[in-house]
This record gives sequence, C-alpha cells and structure tokens, in this order.
Amino acid sequence: MDTQGGSRGRETDQEELIVNCLPLNEGERARFVQAAGGIRQRFVTDVSVRDHMQWPMGISQSDISDATIIFGNPSAEQISHCHRLRWLQTSSAGVDAYTAPGILPGNAILTSASGAYGQAVSEHMFAMMLALMKDLPFYRDRQAERDWHPGGEVYSPQESTVLVLGTGDIGAHFARLCKGAGAVTYGVRRHADQAVEGFDEIFPFDSLDGLLPKVDVVALALPSTPQTRHIIDADRLALMKKRAILLNVGRGDAVDCRSLASTLEKGGIFGAGLDVTEPEPLPPDHPLWSQPRCLITPHVAGGSHLASNVGKIIAICIDNLRRYRAGQDLRNRVR
Repeated sequence: MDTQGGSRGRETDQEELIVNCLPLNEGERARFVQAAGGIRQRFVTDVSVRDHMQWPMGISQSDISDATIIFGNPSAEQISHCHRLRWLQTSSAGVDAYTAPGILPGNAILTSASGAYGQAVSEHMFAMMLALMKDLPFYRDRQAERDWHPGGEVYSPQESTVLVLGTGDIGAHFARLCKGAGAVTYGVRRHADQAVEGFDEIFPFDSLDGLLPKVDVVALALPSTPQTRHIIDADRLALMKKRAILLNVGRGDAVDCRSLASTLEKGGIFGAGLDVTEPEPLPPDHPLWSQPRCLITPHVAGGSHLASNVGKIIAICIDNLRRYRAGQDLRNRVR
C-alpha cells in the first residue's frame, strides 16, 4: 500500500517514492511513515515472512520499478531495472550483490545494515569455536551410534591466541568475547595504525603469513573482494598449527574449501567451523561434508534467527531515513 506521511519536508518529496521491502508489523510501519515525512511510501512485504532467513520474498518488478528509495534486498537483477533509484538501504551487512557495474544507477547511494549483526554472528562463531575446541561434533556423532567412549585432547580459549581477519562490527564483537574468555587477540586490517577495541594488537594484511604459524584460532569476517578471495588457500593452511581451528562467517570464497577438505583429511589442522562456503550450498558430493571435524551451518549466523537483529535493522533504516530527509551524512554508506 502507498502511505502519505505528515507535512512535506523537502521540495523533492512529491517526486520521491520509498518502496519498503522489510517485513514490518503495523507499529513499525507507522514509525517509517513518521520518519518519511511527506515522502510517499509503499510497503510490499508482509510481516508473515519475518521468520524466513531471506528477505524479501515474492516481490515483483512492478512493486519496485518506480522507486527512488528502497529498503531491503530485492535481487540485483531487479535493482538493475530501477532506473529512478536514488538510494538503496539494504537489510544486510553485505552488499556484494549490488556493487557490480550496471546494477545501481550511476549516482545512487548504497548503504548497509552493518552494525545489526555483530552480536548474533560473533556469538555463533564463538559457539563454533568452543564446540570444536571441546570436540563436541565428535561426541554428537557418537551419540547417534549409542557409542560411549572418550575422544582425544581438547583445548581452551584461555591463553589461546586468536587471529581475526576483518575487524569491523562482527570481528570486534568476536574479539571481545574471546578476550573475555582469556584469549590473546590479534586483528588484521588494511589500516593497521588504527586501534580497535577488543584487540591486543592490529597488523596489516602483509603480516598474515608470519602470524599464521603462531596462532591457535583463525577467524574470518571478511567481505568478498578480489583481494580476499581464497585468502586462506592450501599454502596458508599449511602454515597453520596442527591444533589450529579455522572459522569463517564472512563470505564463503575467502576460504578454498577444496584445499580445506584436503587439509582436514590429512590432519593438517584440528578443525573448521563454517557458516559460509564456496559454493553455497556445497554440492552433496563435496568432501567437506564427510569431515568429522568440520562443523557446517547453512549461513544462519545472522538473519532474523535472533529476534533482536530485526530491531537493530529497523533502527538503522529509520535513522538513515531521517538523515536523508535532513540532508545529513548517512550511516554505513558504501557508495
């Protein structure tokens, strides 16, 4: 439905149309209407799909083709036909699908929901790390077989050294959890001269090969870029300790999954926890499925499985809408 807000706040309000693809209840829609002022707003997604991991669902091209502002994540193909688009605010932290040439109009603004998922994804990553350290996947497998016998050596985050590639919202949340459990935390980022809360030390990416043999956990929270693709490959897996654990919650292509399967098969590292893979999902015959110390979840660390994520997404979107109407800088601007 189209909804008219309060008094018109800007000369361009009459020209603009917000298409809101977020699955909102009536109270949340009212908050968006208030924030929009005089800008027309069309809500095209029903709240009933809120519990689905992928938003939006079933949005037609006619729903969004005349939008100047879109909240949510229509497909990149659909966005490429939105020629009036001035601003896309995603409900995701990652925006890779929209950054390719020809997807967004040349002058369109792109903002993300970075900051909404740090708690959920970092807790998922921390849970994976602990499960692997304590060899819980082994015991879960034995339980199905009614098998009662101990496994081998286990590890603790206390006094472990954790290396995090990507020190943004998710990486920093994870580092703080690890520090709280007694770990030493290193971060790798492009601007190593900038301190980040939760990290004992920050290093540039060209220090990676020297750090890998020294750490017990390698955690990836990276976007997908040409520079990060297969940043963990066969050569770098070979540099890691045999007791090391690899975690990936950023983008699947940061890890060469075939090389990881081979390394695990040979006992090159202790284990791996993956919420993202390359490809995604893995094909049924992929060798990672059969690795007992590879814990795989189907890209569920973020999304709406943790209810508080939804409130954080909405807060970011509404704040940016108010900033947009006031002519202020937008949060999480990618372009």
